[in-house]
Amino acid sequence: MHGGAVELAKQFNDLKQKPDLVLATSMLDLTTFLALTREKSAGIPTAIYFHENQLTYPWSPQDRDVKKKRNNHYSFINYVSALAADKVFFNSEYHRTSFLEALPKFLKQFPDKRGHPNIDLIKQKSEVLHLGMDLSSFEAFRDSEKEKESEPVILWNHRWEYDKRPKAFFKSLFRLKERGLKFKLVVLGEQNDVTPPIFEEAREKLSNEVLHWGYTEDQEAYARWLWRADILPVTSNQDFFGGSVVEAMYCDCHPILPNRLAYPEHIPKKIHRDFLYEEGELDLRIETAIQNVMAIRRVDYQSMVKQYDWQELIGKYDSKLEEIS
Repeated sequence: MHGGAVELAKQFNDLKQKPDLVLATSMLDLTTFLALTREKSAGIPTAIYFHENQLTYPWSPQDRDVKKKRNNHYSFINYVSALAADKVFFNSEYHRTSFLEALPKFLKQFPDKRGHPNIDLIKQKSEVLHLGMDLSSFEAFRDSEKEKESEPVILWNHRWEYDKRPKAFFKSLFRLKERGLKFKLVVLGEQNDVTPPIFEEAREKLSNEVLHWGYTEDQEAYARWLWRADILPVTSNQDFFGGSVVEAMYCDCHPILPNRLAYPEHIPKKIHRDFLYEEGELDLRIETAIQNVMAIRRVDYQSMVKQYDWQELIGKYDSKLEEIS
């Protein structure tokens, strides 16, 4: 977020052609980019897509950016980039609302010229454009059917980071195992430099339940495990959209989701209670799913999320971007 705009501006200035539209992600300092390309970018409309933002992301106190007090600057980059863009897209309504509602408190910390009227300017040009995903590619690896007599398979398919609350996830499984419930476990997802220690503890305590542990190097292996899984308990503290949740649901995995963040948007409102849980309900929800595994295997979860496939969304993207340009 610090140096990307400088490098991309150089590459942009070297282009022979002039684009109809600049579509940036929220990882770009759009203001710096436009300043460094002003001779060439003047008059070209711009849009910014917020897949995530640094203002409402739950930073870890141990993060080096927090320790060096750089996190506020990243938030400021998001704020002024949204202000500079002609159109602002968010990947969920939760994301749009939480970002706009966090801006007043963020701007209040500055000594003067806080620019609160700018929040309305951003709000007026912002809207939700759900994330497009290549979900149909999972069909190539679909199994003919779930295994009929085997123990239910519980799935983790997120990053191995603290904001996904792996401790809450694994502690729940520890308790269920102690009470004698039978299940298998698939742990997928990408690891970073600092893996929460709960993963090693879980690998040892749940060694008899583990079918797979760790990152898969290709989509086929990842997809086949998703199709094999039955139950997806989610404990995340932050998800602006929840791509891994959508992928698992597309592969007909039963979701158990917190009633917060972006998750309610993936479930039809009339059946929210069937799949969204409140604080303190997680163990019971997983236990119920385990006990009713044959029934949950017959549910069509894919229909809830297939609207995020590019084949369904690309026309909307085209029309929204054409409106700007």
